[in-house]
Amino acid sequence: MKKTFLAFIGGSGLYDMPGITNLREEEICTPFGNPSDKIILGEMNSKPVAFLPRHGKGHKFLPSEVNNKANIYALKKIGITHILSISAVGSLQQELAPGSAVIPSQILDMTNGRKESFFGEGVVGHVSFADPFCPQLQDVLKKSLEKEKILFHDEKTVVTIRGPRFNTRAESIMYKNLGADIVGMTAVPEAILAREAEIAYATLAFVTDYDSWRVEAEPVTVEMVMAVLKNNVETSKKVALAVHQMLPEETNNPIFNAAQHAIMTNASLIPPETKRNLDLFYGKYWS
Repeated sequence: MKKTFLAFIGGSGLYDMPGITNLREEEICTPFGNPSDKIILGEMNSKPVAFLPRHGKGHKFLPSEVNNKANIYALKKIGITHILSISAVGSLQQELAPGSAVIPSQILDMTNGRKESFFGEGVVGHVSFADPFCPQLQDVLKKSLEKEKILFHDEKTVVTIRGPRFNTRAESIMYKNLGADIVGMTAVPEAILAREAEIAYATLAFVTDYDSWRVEAEPVTVEMVMAVLKNNVETSKKVALAVHQMLPEETNNPIFNAAQHAIMTNASLIPPETKRNLDLFYGKYWS
């Protein structure tokens, strides 16, 4: 059993919730550079909680500019066991209307050029990613949405695009035909790195628009996205509070050992600097 420590990654206003005590900021140094911002730490009902603005306070970083490796490393360093990502997405299906809450279970990766792995630099590893989101955390998320009487859709597929531009109509239709249900810019590599770091990870996505596949409709604009986001802020806070309350104080989870059999490189051959950089994650395996 491991004592749980939940972090939320999302908008910078998420941590402005009632009931948080001992609120403070902590600047974490990592071998991979600086995280998006300082980590906000506090307590709710005597249980620790952390918040990290994905794009920095004031939304300073493009999706492809976010230092995901530093973000995940920093959260691991302070002891985070579970991450709930709050994200905005476009809908590729008629029934997923703007304002809908969606819990994706699968990912299509259409990004390129992002730093997607902690492995490399002299160490080879392959973690299982068949089911990219943590079923246990997803179950807590579903119960939290039900508790707050918020309708949601689950078992959906999110396609992650590079951005920052929105899709062309042809791209939007292609992703829809490939079987994707929603489109976003942040699940990759965040979910991959969380799995490599052995952190349970799930996403709560809020639909802001119909992307560009509906030829008869106006394509997505920033104005559309911002209008729906404002309406979802309070919903996000309610769900976040419920998830924090419902997450058991201690739990077992196979993801906590996701990299146990992933590393193929003999420990004696791994360069010392690489070993130091990754000791936080894998030292227990090669010591």
